Amino acid sequence: MRVPGAVLAAVLLLAAAGCSGAGSGSGADPGDDPKPGGSAPATSAAPADGKPPSGDVLPGMVGVSVARTQLAALKVAPPGTMSGYSRDKFTHWAEQGDKCDTREVILQRDGANVTRDSQCKAVSGTWKSLYDDVVVTEASKIDIDHMVPLAEGWRSGAAGWDAAKRKAFANDLTRPQLLAVTASSNRSKGDQSPDLWQPPSKTAWCQYGRAWTTVKSTYGLTVTEPEKKMLSTMLDTCAA
Repeated sequence: MRVPGAVLAAVLLLAAAGCSGAGSGSGADPGDDPKPGGSAPATSAAPADGKPPSGDVLPGMVGVSVARTQLAALKVAPPGTMSGYSRDKFTHWAEQGDKCDTREVILQRDGANVTRDSQCKAVSGTWKSLYDDVVVTEASKIDIDHMVPLAEGWRSGAAGWDAAKRKAFANDLTRPQLLAVTASSNRSKGDQSPDLWQPPSKTAWCQYGRAWTTVKSTYGLTVTEPEKKMLSTMLDTCAA
């Protein structure tokens, strides 16, 4: 059957147009939500080794301007009662697969040259504690600190959470809630808020203030007025 030349040309043009758009990899996926100006959405995916970006030792950190915005939005309230509190209500350390629990994951993430035994226990490595700048080479002398302590979480809102949310709070690997530090600094801190305890190393204040603020903002926890004031002081130590 003979096809008129004009019709054949149109068919060829349509086929060419279809091929140029299919499988090229240059088009946006249906789920993409480009930001104004055409830039791609920012990704919050952690690096392949699980370590945070250079300059911060904690994951999920925000810049100082974002932290100030978060801090301004936090609800100010007096501390709640400790009635009914128990650390057992915050399940930790949770299993994370491959015989590893949350503690061992953090030891691996925050240390250098960490080796594990067949049960995922750290047997060697080097850790530098953010709070006091002490270098430790024995895992047994390292504690995993909850940036916002479990008891502090309880009296600022977690008392009303269900068990699943408390477990998530106690084992959060993606936000700046868990950190390997010296046992002495962790136990000196206890469950105190920033107005009552600050890292001995003042160089840690910028990270500490941003981390504490981000965790409280993420979980919708309250702050006291003195706590908020001290967090602002800590953020003031960040480089402009």
